[in-house]
Amino acid sequence: MVPPSHTAPPFVRLAAHPLRWQLLTALARSDLRVRELVSLLAQPQNLVSYHLRLLRDGGLVTATRSSFDGRDSYYHLDLDSCAHALAGTGAALHPALQLGSTPPAPPVHPPRTVLFVCTGNSARSPIAEAQLRRLTAGHVQVTSAGTRPRPQLHPHAVRVLRDHFGVDVASRHPRHLDTLTGRRFDYVITLCDKAREVCPDFGNPAGQLHWSIPDPDPAAAGTRDDYPAFLQVAADIDTRVRHLLPVLATDPQETKP
Repeated sequence: MVPPSHTAPPFVRLAAHPLRWQLLTALARSDLRVRELVSLLAQPQNLVSYHLRLLRDGGLVTATRSSFDGRDSYYHLDLDSCAHALAGTGAALHPALQLGSTPPAPPVHPPRTVLFVCTGNSARSPIAEAQLRRLTAGHVQVTSAGTRPRPQLHPHAVRVLRDHFGVDVASRHPRHLDTLTGRRFDYVITLCDKAREVCPDFGNPAGQLHWSIPDPDPAAAGTRDDYPAFLQVAADIDTRVRHLLPVLATDPQETKP
């Protein structure tokens, strides 16, 4: 007989703390800044920052500098890391509790409506739109727009979707967010820190989410042409979209914090 372990798995030790659990559940919904977490959880900033550091050290949370204000950072919950940690936690208790892969979420009726927003609508939001449409086979009504749309899609965005995901968006053109005035969406997801600051209210605060994803366009970032940046962004968006699927299968009212 194997003797019982006297040490809980790392995920249990991290997630069991009430404040850290609140941080995890808040970040599971949207990327947030420290001051937003402080306000949401009604806790001192030094305490929130301390527990965020523990979650970062544990590999569950990451932070990226805001492209809107470089003095700020957005915190993001790495759901893949959480899934692996949970799988290891179950297996540590009993082999039968090893978690398997999660099947795609079933379609719901009426179909959910999702809007992805970035600044130029030339890379991030079109990639997200294409990925969600691909993974839901048309069972979600999805569109994307930009606060300052560019004349055309970035060729690297077109290439990465074609070569790595089998999606052809070559004929698509960026659209301005103003063209959607008066529309209502179940979820409005900003993928750009700058766009988040100016994105209008589409009438459903519970469905407003933010994914803090850096702009892969070298012209915008002031760096050299670098196709791998688009590959990395597309992979990040693909992961986030896959984790969005079960959310879309629930009542939007259930996602309120």
